Parts: sequence; structure tokens; C-alpha cells
Amino acid sequence: MNEKFLETSPTKPTMQVIAEQASVSLSTVSKVLNGRKGVSTDTRERVEQLLHEHGYLRRGEAGRAGGLIEVVVEQAMSSMWALEIIRGVESVVRRHGLNVVLSQTEARHDPGSAWISGVAQRRPVAVILVLTDLSAEHKRRLSTRNIPFVLIDPAGSPDPDVPSVGATNWAGGVAAAEYLIGLGHRDIGMITGPSDMMCTHARLSGFRHAMEAAGLPIGPGRIVQGDFTRDSGVAAGLQLLDRPDRPTAIFASNDMEAVGVYEAARRTGLSIPGDLSVVGFDDISLADWIAPGLTTIKQPLAQMAAEAVELVLRPSAAPYSESRRELATTLIVRESTAPPAKSFQ
Repeated sequence: MNEKFLETSPTKPTMQVIAEQASVSLSTVSKVLNGRKGVSTDTRERVEQLLHEHGYLRRGEAGRAGGLIEVVVEQAMSSMWALEIIRGVESVVRRHGLNVVLSQTEARHDPGSAWISGVAQRRPVAVILVLTDLSAEHKRRLSTRNIPFVLIDPAGSPDPDVPSVGATNWAGGVAAAEYLIGLGHRDIGMITGPSDMMCTHARLSGFRHAMEAAGLPIGPGRIVQGDFTRDSGVAAGLQLLDRPDRPTAIFASNDMEAVGVYEAARRTGLSIPGDLSVVGFDDISLADWIAPGLTTIKQPLAQMAAEAVELVLRPSAAPYSESRRELATTLIVRESTAPPAKSFQ
């Protein structure tokens, strides 16, 4: 049997007993345990379940140097937000003598069945999942092989025992609205993110809270659905601006939507910030490159990546205390915001 694996208790059954319980050969059990090919999906799952039940684990530290950290993310190479996270992970992982491999999700927020089968063959040291959900089956199969995992900015609300790193999205929504209100804006529109993401609801809730606390009503049609893309920012921006009673400011739920608002403003003949103030969320590199520079709520993406690596590489015996971390967001003021024009005051 491959010496990478060991029994954690002398009372556990032998590998031969596991093979007999699964009605397979000893070599098949060894293949499953070590992630080798040549085993059908049904047989692999049956053997994995027995191995999980009896506590067979891979050695935590053996072979770590030069091993792989697998990062799973949607639109890995086309999302500037995801690229910032990937760079952050890579810079930290390199100090541990490890390498990064990228996997792109098959469907929105779902790594897919093909991915989880491939993990058994790649045998990464750990897995970092970005903007995804983790199904009970994925969690079980990773745990069976003692492959630690962590979620960065999870799409949904993970189970209490699933480690995750995120940002203070609600506080960020509050800060964006309060800043615009402090400039004198009273009619503020908002472009949300995808409705199936936890951060979308948190940012919207924070925005609503700040408006209500200031005694400002949110006018009809002032909250428009987006999907975190530039195109949705253009469409939602036009919906807000191409009307006589347009808002004087827009809070976009991410920077790419905010960039779309810039284009919507151009098409409607409005200047930023003279006619319209714009605030984004994330502080990706583009926020400082465009003109005028984008005022935004900064997520500490590099720090989030570092925290995720720290969580996922901790010793297997370490407790899961403080395994759900939220890092503080910060308002970054640039040139896209100003007091409203006098005609709107």
C-alpha cells in the first residue's frame, strides 16, 4: 500500500476488511485512497464512504513541498476581481514552496461533479474555492481524502464547520451611502449584484440602512438589478439616468458595474462628477486607472487571499475556532464623487 496514508487508530479495520466490505479488491481500495485512475465512479464513491467512516487519512505534512494549492473560481481569467484574488493567493503560497493550479467552475457557483472527481487524481495539498457554494457531497469527498478547503467570499451561507474568508459587505454598503449623503446627495440610486449571492443582499441592506437612518426615502425605480458585469452596469445605469427625475448619485455594487455607469453617463450626456457622482465596490486596479478615478469601497483582496491560505494550510489537528473571518472594508475617495449640482440641491 502507498505509504502516504496511515491509520489513525489501532481499532480501525485493515484495508483488507475495507475491501471486503466494499466487495472490491485490495488494489482497488489502494487506487481510491491514493487518487489513481481505473476505478468506476460508483465504486470509488462506495470505497470513499467506507474510508471516510473508518477515518483513513492522508499524512498531513508528507510531500507538501512542491505540492499544489488548487484555486476554484468562476471566470478565472476574465474577472478582474478573481485575478486580484489569484495573485494574492499565489504570492503567499509561493513562500510555502507550493504551486497554484486553477480550476474554473462548470456552472455558476458550482465546481461540478467532474471537478470533484479530478481532485482525487490531482491530490492537491489544499483547495481554495472563490465565490462558490460547497455541496455536502463535495465536502464529504474532500474530507474523505483529508484535503483541507476554505471559501473566499462564499456565494451562499456556508455550514458553521466550513472555513471562509469574506469582507464586511454590509458595513461597506453603509459607508458608500453615508459618504454620498454627507456630500449632500438626497436622491441616490443603487445597482445591485446577482440575487443569488450573499454579498449582494448584505450591500443592499447596508445601503437601505444608511438611507433610512438619514430619513431619506428610496424613490421608485431607484434600485436596479445588476450582475457584477460592465454590461449590466450600462443597462442599469441607462435605466436610472435616461429619465427626467434621475438620481444625482449611483452606488454600484461592484467596480465593473460602476465602469458601466460611466458609459451610461456618456451616452446620456452627463459628466462625472459634475452631473453625477458614482461609487463602486471592490477597488480593483481599474478603479484607479479610469478617468475620473473611481471612488469605491475597498475589499482587502490580498489580505483575504492571505487569510485563506493561512486557514487552509493550518495543521489538520488545529481547531476551527475563528474559521469564518470577515475583513474590514474601507472607503477610497477619488474623483468620481462631488456634491450635487446646485439645481438638484
